[in-house]
Amino acid sequence: MSKIYVNGYGGYREKRDGSGSFIFKFFFGLFIIVLLLGGGLAGLVTFFPPEGVPILEYHKINDWSDDEYTVKKADFAAQMDELRAQGYETISILDFLRAKKGKQELPKKAIIITADDGYKDNLTDMLPILEERGMKATVFMVTNDIGLPGYLTWDDLKEMQGRNIEIGSHTANHLALTSMPPAEAEDEVKKSKLLMEWNGLKTIFTLSYPNGKYADYMPDMLRRNEYLAAVTGDPGLNTFETNPYLLQRVNIPRPHLGIWEFRFRLFKAKLCAVLGLFKH
Repeated sequence: MSKIYVNGYGGYREKRDGSGSFIFKFFFGLFIIVLLLGGGLAGLVTFFPPEGVPILEYHKINDWSDDEYTVKKADFAAQMDELRAQGYETISILDFLRAKKGKQELPKKAIIITADDGYKDNLTDMLPILEERGMKATVFMVTNDIGLPGYLTWDDLKEMQGRNIEIGSHTANHLALTSMPPAEAEDEVKKSKLLMEWNGLKTIFTLSYPNGKYADYMPDMLRRNEYLAAVTGDPGLNTFETNPYLLQRVNIPRPHLGIWEFRFRLFKAKLCAVLGLFKH
């Protein structure tokens, strides 16, 4: 504020410079714009829902580890219940590919649950929650971690395949494929698939790119090595027009805002589809 002299009175009175009022009006106006924009986008997704299958990305499901990759069992169960309440039915990636070729029909609202790395809790904690609800999932295994403490064993993987879980590759060593020469990247995907099949697992058709990172040459590389599909870290929905080696996926980390955060992440996938972001 500034002071001005008042003629005839020999004193001062305060005069507000309006800066505080301007800042308030600016941020209030910005808030209204964001609110209207968010409401408009929500309305767009609600009244013109995009077509496509969401793929959700998990890692650990348990009550004992404490990091951003861990979803507590109660939270995971609540999220699966939310999917059922919204009318979703789970399918595998192979189900999606068979439907693409006209060999089966997808449910009206299909969704794919995936888990990366191959942690032991995928069997002990995640699978019972899924089975209680008649749901299925895909687990992407890092081959050279099989049998290490905290990870799935060969017998675990065979058991899971027998319990309606699709097993895919997360490469041999979980190294970003984009960080190495193409020949080394091909070794990572080739050896992972062959090792799992040689040890008695059903044919490995799918792959998850470590850290979601990929390069333009990788779809052809995977096709050469008899993979049928791969998932990225790019959010969105998947239709039959989506490149099967660049399937889009939404990460589901440890929630901090309860079920509303999960709903927002589902909304994010739809919004990316509407806006054409990360579209393959």
